Amino acid sequence: MKNNSVFFIVIALSLVLISNKTDAIEPLSTKELALHCSSYASEPKGVDAAFCVRYIQGFIDGAVATDDKVLENALDNLNSRETFSERAIRLRKARRISNSPTYYADFCLGSSEPLKVIVEKIISRFSQRKFNSKNVPAREAVYQILRNEYPCSIN
Repeated sequence: MKNNSVFFIVIALSLVLISNKTDAIEPLSTKELALHCSSYASEPKGVDAAFCVRYIQGFIDGAVATDDKVLENALDNLNSRETFSERAIRLRKARRISNSPTYYADFCLGSSEPLKVIVEKIISRFSQRKFNSKNVPAREAVYQILRNEYPCSIN
């Protein structure tokens, strides 16, 4: 009986290890995202257009959510011996320099920029050769476009 349970455990672990390798998540390619986004102009409320908009919105939301943490981690690595007061002062100065919640992600969206305008700018850039010539992941293309279209400037 004991040998049977060991055998089943070994089989179960083997199946888990095999399934992890075959079920790896492939990144969405720019071509795939562009295909979804191609229906945005003609059918903006369609399933493909909604996928396109939500992907871009999710990318931006992710950048906003992680920007403060990226800043904190970078600053923590600079000088781990500073006092709490020194760190607080430095963080306040750094936040005053930035004018966007995505400043440290290297793109700055205006607070009044509608998502529709951002999406349309990104969609219009998908046809550029650098995104179509090779299998560029959609996340890289969206990031590059946002950096080019919405550069940050220190005010």
